[in-house]
Amino acid sequence: MSLFVQILAAVAVLANAVVYGTDVLAALVMRSVYRRLDDTTMTLSAGWGHYYADLRMPPVGITGVVAALGAAVVAALTGAAGAAVSAGLAVLALAVWLTLYARIAKPINAAQKAAARSGVIPPNARALQDRWDSILYPRVVLQTLALVALIVTLVIA
Repeated sequence: MSLFVQILAAVAVLANAVVYGTDVLAALVMRSVYRRLDDTTMTLSAGWGHYYADLRMPPVGITGVVAALGAAVVAALTGAAGAAVSAGLAVLALAVWLTLYARIAKPINAAQKAAARSGVIPPNARALQDRWDSILYPRVVLQTLALVALIVTLVIA
């Protein structure tokens, strides 16, 4: 069964690495880019980015969470306590990440997508982007913790 835990952990690492990379790009590059743009260009760029990301990223994120949860459950059921704990920590980090996303980022994504699709830029466009940016570093840290925990799971399973 340890091979099954390792496979689940590897799938979780690969899927969550996509989310991690996206968040890191946003934190290291896009924040600076958006600060140099006027509100209309920033909102259109972010809005269309969220439009496509919201179409394509959910299957990746869901796969990562389900695989991490599966690794935790299988490890626990087979008595691999260390792997169960490390995979469980990854699931916890991902759950907190999802909470931040759902409560803060997702509503802003919706507003920016609506603005991009309609061409009507909200008067609080910069404040929306600043709020979205405010959770980037916590999201990167949570994804880093999840990936490290999953790698530990992969190694010790």
